Amino acid sequence: MRKRFIADATCPHCQEKDTLAMWRENNVDVVECVKCGHQMREADKQVRDRIRSQEQVIGVFHPD
Repeated sequence: MRKRFIADATCPHCQEKDTLAMWRENNVDVVECVKCGHQMREADKQVRDRIRSQEQVIGVFHPD
């Protein structure tokens, strides 16, 4: 897998500059800070379009 560095980008977690690497894994863009290990993932457009934005959680089931 080929990783690319993102020039002039700052890690949102450790605030280090020029430490973010990006690659694609299972059709998901992954960005990771090589300094602190913080990761961010973004699904591709097809997956994002299938998310139903009008739905709301009305409760959470906790089996006993």
